[in-house]
Amino acid sequence: MSSSMDNKMVAIRNGRRATRSTKRKLRDNKLTRSIKRIRADMAEINEGHERIRHGQKEVRQKFEEISKETAKLKEETNIISKQSAANQVRLDLMFQIIKARSENDAPRDAVLTQILRELINGRAEPELKQAPRGEAITRSKELGRGLSSQGLSP
Repeated sequence: MSSSMDNKMVAIRNGRRATRSTKRKLRDNKLTRSIKRIRADMAEINEGHERIRHGQKEVRQKFEEISKETAKLKEETNIISKQSAANQVRLDLMFQIIKARSENDAPRDAVLTQILRELINGRAEPELKQAPRGEAITRSKELGRGLSSQGLSP
């Protein structure tokens, strides 16, 4: 009897081993599938991160281009503003010249004409050339006041 029990015990042990190794294989397969799924997810996430980095780089470049364009437009606006102020000063002088001529004020006409010539030829005072628009009118009127202090009426 003992030999038949030994055979049964051996069979049971072998059966348990088979069950254990099958369970282990199933568990290992499950683990392997999980690892593969996680690796695939990680690869997908890495691709997403790369797309985000690429998008950020493009946005940064566009922002830099816009910043450069903004600076360029500001500079152009300043130049136009200065030109406008200079034109305003010239116009004010021209109107004062016309007024002086209509009043037959030859000395004032001559002085204003000379100032206008110097302004146009670039030999005038630098502050008149670069006066902001609001100040251009004021400065040209100050010129007229300077004329009245010289005995010439504005």
